[in-house]
Amino acid sequence: MSYLPYGRQTISESDISAVIDVLRSDFLTSGPKVEEFERAFAARVGARHGVVVNSATAALHLAMRVAGIGPGDRVVTSPNTFLASANCAAYVGATPDFADIDPISYNLNPKALELTWKSDTKAVVAVDYAGQPCDLPAIARVAKDRNALVIEDACHGVGGSFSHDSKIWKVGGHPWADMTVFSFHPVKTMTTGEGGMLVTDNAEWAEKARLLRSHGIVRSAPGFVGLSSPDSDYLLEKGPWYYEMQDLGYNYRITDIQCALGLSQLGRLDSFVARRCEIVASYNEAFADLPFLKTPRLSSFDSRQLVSWHLYTVQIDFTSLGKSRTQVMAELAQKGIGTQVLYIPVYLQPWYRQTYGYSIGKCPVSEAYYQRCLSLPLFPAMTNADVQTVIDGVRKIA
Repeated sequence: MSYLPYGRQTISESDISAVIDVLRSDFLTSGPKVEEFERAFAARVGARHGVVVNSATAALHLAMRVAGIGPGDRVVTSPNTFLASANCAAYVGATPDFADIDPISYNLNPKALELTWKSDTKAVVAVDYAGQPCDLPAIARVAKDRNALVIEDACHGVGGSFSHDSKIWKVGGHPWADMTVFSFHPVKTMTTGEGGMLVTDNAEWAEKARLLRSHGIVRSAPGFVGLSSPDSDYLLEKGPWYYEMQDLGYNYRITDIQCALGLSQLGRLDSFVARRCEIVASYNEAFADLPFLKTPRLSSFDSRQLVSWHLYTVQIDFTSLGKSRTQVMAELAQKGIGTQVLYIPVYLQPWYRQTYGYSIGKCPVSEAYYQRCLSLPLFPAMTNADVQTVIDGVRKIA
């Protein structure tokens, strides 16, 4: 490639064929591919129910709704994440709050979570940064002892697993999260173009999420009896066209076109993750001797676990290097190497400062991480020559 972005989709001819088949079918949306994708993905991660929607942001919002989170409640998440992990709490009138990150994994620190806990905290959104799972058993102990929910934000973690008590658990298929949310954005491990998935073992929550996904509507079917309209309301004859809005829902539906792409991509998920791991290993070896750069580290060294590596984020001592981050990014861009800064601590965004009064110093580990972080290109379609281009470019910035 002439320019290597920090992430991009990997599309094959089989993906294209799967989409074309749907375009030639009777259903472009709300058809059989939606349920097929939900079943296949839930089975893959080891969850009983999957609810696919048009974005992971929508899935996080639905998680708040079905769990009954609302005004007067507090939801704690990591500051090192995309805005949606916290915004979902604000959408339902709850207060988004933040606990600091672990300096090794860059994930939510269970000790910091416990120290910053408040009596009105009702849920934790635990983000698997870069694909490395959080310490979910420890986070769940903190939350469950206080009667709070755990929602795993695994938008970076599709296809991953982690170890606990000598057993390997799949991301999305373990007992420490009440719900898990995944993203299928083009830069993620697999894609539907845009899309997200909520998985859970709770059948009531899954049913509620499906209702809210499509305007809160229940449609007429054989044996259907309306719930809200009295028999005397002659204007609401319950014929085959009849439907009821039983809750205030949203248009969070996803198309059969996207789900066909998702099914095709799901079939290659193992190869996507394997290639990401190969590239990460090459980077780690090539950068090990650079004094100004710290490669990503794992909080657990069980060789059986599988980190899906959505991102390859390094820490660079820009001061000792004698260059600003902007200068380094510009130099790499001139060599055809795209980079990104992921993430600005969410609570330092203007809306969060103005609305909740958050300020610098709230999460010092996250702030120190942010000052040095830089994400390098990582996606399965990279060739070995592409990987070497990145290695050479990074080594030459000194």
